[in-house]
Order: sequence, then structure tokens, then C-alpha cells
Amino acid sequence: MRFSLAVLTLLIAAPAALVGQNSPRASAASTLVRVPFVGCASDGQVGAIKAPYAPNKTVPISAQVAQRLAYYKAEDGFGVLAPRGWHCFGTYGSNGASLYVSPDPINGAQLLSTTWKGFAGPAIQVSSSIGDTSGRFEVAKIIARVFPAYKQFVENVVAEGIEPASSFPFGAFPQDQLTYRSKRIVEFKTPANADGLGTASWLLRNGHPISGLAILYGEEPNLMQISLRLTPDTVDLAPVILHEIERDAARLDTADQSQK
Repeated sequence: MRFSLAVLTLLIAAPAALVGQNSPRASAASTLVRVPFVGCASDGQVGAIKAPYAPNKTVPISAQVAQRLAYYKAEDGFGVLAPRGWHCFGTYGSNGASLYVSPDPINGAQLLSTTWKGFAGPAIQVSSSIGDTSGRFEVAKIIARVFPAYKQFVENVVAEGIEPASSFPFGAFPQDQLTYRSKRIVEFKTPANADGLGTASWLLRNGHPISGLAILYGEEPNLMQISLRLTPDTVDLAPVILHEIERDAARLDTADQSQK
């Protein structure tokens, strides 16, 4: 999702319940351990923002796995677990925020330019689109693809007449592999050399698949999407990374409900 620029601050709170005992996520979540916090510089609507400082992140994963991970976060938007030693940069705008993490240095000016094509190799992108701002267009595009229970949201956006209905095709990408957790959460895998939810990001298609999650949260609704393509020596970390993002989104939904 290629976002325009604005501030979104999302708070990370206490842990939620874990999933089934036999899943890879549950087996990795046996104890609370700390991983290093890595602040990420960002740029957006009101200009450049320095990398934030925060205490190390406490997560429910094994100590062995924790030694290979760090928690990356810019001032605005979601943070994400990713392999230690990677580089990061964030963007923010009127429709939401994005965080990019890569084993290679990330040039912020290049990322924000109109000529940059995207990440050709390993990378993680976690993005949020806000459903009651200009981010509603990105929310509607993903809803049309994988969240049929929210079809009315798409129809409302189309009825505005700002973008044509053809911008919001209904139905999943033909080659995507989808696993629904609920009507608001879908895990996806976009195969190698294919277009899908994985490439609805700044990750370019190549000879390796892209995995991720698309999650609706909040009343608007808002959209969180993470797309990741890891290096061969870190690909086993994908379930842990995805589970922590899913927990963060669940906490936001819980906070939203408690304020009503």
C-alpha cells in the first residue's frame, strides 16, 4: 500500500491471550523476555522526525528466539519484531503510517521519491490506513479483495465518485493463499513471481514468496497490513513476527471497545 503522508500514534499495551497450544506461535511464546528496542527515523507531512527512544520490548517468546530479534518502531504507527541488525525507516501521512525494515540500509529520501520502485530483496513493511481519512481508499481496496463482510464500506467509498469502481476489484488475487482467522483477520502468502496482497506494498515480486497479515481494527474500520520476505537464515522467524503484530492489533481493538 503506497500511502500519502499524516500522523498516526498507536499505543502498545499489555499482552493478550495466546493461540492454540500446538501452533508454532504458541510453542515460541512460553515466557516473557526482553528484546532490544530500535528507534527508527521517519519523514512525513510535518517533516523529518528523529528515531524515538524507549525501553526494551517485553514479548512472550522463547529466550532462544529473542536473541535473534529486535523491536523496531518509528515515532508514529505500528512497531514490528524483525531480525537483529536490520535497518529501518518510517513514513507518516494523512492516511496512516508505514514502517520499513530491511537487511540493507534504507535511504529515506529515495524511499519518498517518485522514482523509487521498491524493495527487490528481503524486507518487512507494516502499514496502517485510517478508515475515516484519505486512508479509506486503501482500506476499501483491501476489503474488496479479502473482507466480504465489509462490502458496504467499499460501496460507500465508490459512491463518493472520487475514484472509479474499477479501482476496487472484488475477489482475492488468483494466486494468493489465504487463511482466515476471523472476518477481520486474514493471513496470506503471495507466491514467488506473482502479484497479490504481498505486492500491495513496496515489496516487489521476485523469486521468493511474500507472507503477511491483513487486519481490520477499530470501528471505522482501519487497516493494518504487514508484508514480509525474510532471508533464508531468518525465514523461521516469520510466525513469531506475525503473531506479535496480530497481538498489537487485538490490543488496539480492545482499547477501542473499552472507550465506547
